[in-house]
Amino acid sequence: MSQIKIEHNPSKERLKELGVLSWPIWTKEASEFDWTYDEQETCYFLEGDVVVTPDGGKPVQMGKSDLVVFPSGMSCIWKIRKDVKKHYKFG
Repeated sequence: MSQIKIEHNPSKERLKELGVLSWPIWTKEASEFDWTYDEQETCYFLEGDVVVTPDGGKPVQMGKSDLVVFPSGMSCIWKIRKDVKKHYKFG
């Protein structure tokens, strides 16, 4: 299975090219929960500090100014250490 991909501090041009600012926004307080991706998700963190641990994999840290791609079919545990605000897109 493919892994979580993180691009730290992508350029404004890259974000514009992807249309990130037109994506919906998701917010969530500090918490921990299980999640399974039915389809690929691309997101850009405006705020937050998160550790996502894929089933059978190593924990991956992400947060503010990270552009992240979660693969379709991945099950994981989200541990939000600092409240999250992110733009997101499925598919």
